Amino acid sequence: MGNSNHRGLFFAVGTVALAGLLFGFDTAVIAGVTDSLRDEYGLSPASLGMTVSSALWGTLLGAALGGAVGDRVGSRFGLRMAAVLYVVSGLGCGLAWSWGALIAFRILAGIAIGVSSVLAPVYLAEIAPAARRGAIVGSFQINIVVGILAAYVSNAAVGVLVGDPSLAWRWKLGLTVVPAILFQAALIFVPDSPRWLLLRGRTQAAARAEQLLYGADTSVKIPHVIPAGRKVQSLASLWREAKKPILLAVTLGALNQLTGVNAILYYLNDIFAAAGYGRVSADVQAISVGLANLIFTLVGMLLIDRLGRRKMLIAGGMVMAMMLALAAAVMLGILPRALLLAVLVVFIGAFAMSQGAVIWVYLSEIFPTRYRSAGQGVGSGTVWLFDALVAGVFPVAAALAPAAPFFFFMGCMLAQSLLVRRYFPETKGATLEQIEVRMGTAPVARVPL
Repeated sequence: MGNSNHRGLFFAVGTVALAGLLFGFDTAVIAGVTDSLRDEYGLSPASLGMTVSSALWGTLLGAALGGAVGDRVGSRFGLRMAAVLYVVSGLGCGLAWSWGALIAFRILAGIAIGVSSVLAPVYLAEIAPAARRGAIVGSFQINIVVGILAAYVSNAAVGVLVGDPSLAWRWKLGLTVVPAILFQAALIFVPDSPRWLLLRGRTQAAARAEQLLYGADTSVKIPHVIPAGRKVQSLASLWREAKKPILLAVTLGALNQLTGVNAILYYLNDIFAAAGYGRVSADVQAISVGLANLIFTLVGMLLIDRLGRRKMLIAGGMVMAMMLALAAAVMLGILPRALLLAVLVVFIGAFAMSQGAVIWVYLSEIFPTRYRSAGQGVGSGTVWLFDALVAGVFPVAAALAPAAPFFFFMGCMLAQSLLVRRYFPETKGATLEQIEVRMGTAPVARVPL
C-alpha cells in the first residue's frame, strides 16, 4: 500500500477508521463518571449497571439497523448518519436534565456505536487489498483503543481542570462532539465502496470510486459480481444461505465479551478503588491500562497478516485465562493487591493482540459481499448483546463476590481456545471472493473484469 496511487485509499481508510475512535471514546468515557453519577442520582449497584449498560442496549439496536442501512444506502452514508447521532448524543449527555434524559441520550450514542461497528469494518474490508486486509480493517480497532485511551486522558484532565464533580461528568460525556464533527466533515470526500456499487449494477460509479481509491494501480482488481439474488429477504433466508459464517460470527461475538474486557474497562476505576487506590490514582492507573491497550493493539496489527487469525485467538485466550485467574486471586487476597495493575495490563495486552485485533477483521471477512452488512450486523449485534448483559450484571456480581466474575471469564477463555482450534478456518491472505468459496456462500455466477 506504499503506492502513491493509493493516496485516496489512505484517506478513505483513515477517515472511516475514525468511527472506531468515536466508538472507543463513547464506550470507555463512562468509566470516569460512575462515582459522580452514583452521587448525582443516588444510584444503587443495579441502577448503576443499568446506566452503564444503557448505551450498550442502544448499540444492539444500532447493530440491528446497521445491516439494513448499509444494504440500502451504503456504508459511507450510514456512517454519516451515525456521525450526526454522535453529535446529538454528546450534546444531550452534557446537558442532561435528569437521569432518564441521560439514559435516553446514552442509548442514542449506543445506536451510533452499533451502526459504526457494522458499517466501518464492512467498508474497510471491501476496499482493502487482500494482502493488507487484516491491517486495514484492524485500523478500526486501533482507533477504538485510541478512543479508549483518549477517554481516560480526557477524564483525568477534566477531573483536574473542572473542580466541581457535578459539572466535570457533564464535560467528560459531552466532549465527543468535537471528533464527531470532524468525522462528518471528512466523510464528504470518501467514495462509496466499489463492491457495493457493483452489486447494485452501478458500474460507472464503481469505476469512479476505484479511480479515487486506487488511482492507476491495476493490481487491485475487484471482480464484477452479477447482482442476481443479492438481497437477503429475511433472517431465515440469511440462515439458509450463510449458516456457517453466522455460527462463527455469533460464537466469536459472544466470546469477545466473555473475555470480560469491557466490563473491566467500564468499571476500571471501581476495580482499582476496591483494590485500595484513591480516585486520582485510579485515573492514572486507567491511563496506564489504556496505553497498554494501544501498544499491544499496534503489535497485533503488525502480526495479524503474518501469523493469521486463528493462532492469535488461541494464544490470546490462554494468556487471558491465566491473567484472569491471577486477578481473581488478588481480589480474594491470596496475592498482594499491588499486583493488580500489572495483571490487568498483561490481560489487556493479551486481549489487544488476539480478540481485539481479530474480531472486526474476521467478522468483515467471512460473509459474502451480497449480504456482508447483514452478516456483520448479526456478529456485531451478538457483541453488543453480550456486552450489555455483562456490563449490567458485573457490578451486582462483583458486589456479592468480587472474584467470581474473573473466574467465570477465565473459563470462557479456556473454551475460546478450544473452539477456535477445532472450528475456525483461517482467512489470512485470501481475497473476499476466495473466502466466499471456502465458506460455500459464493454466488452462482461471476463475470471477470
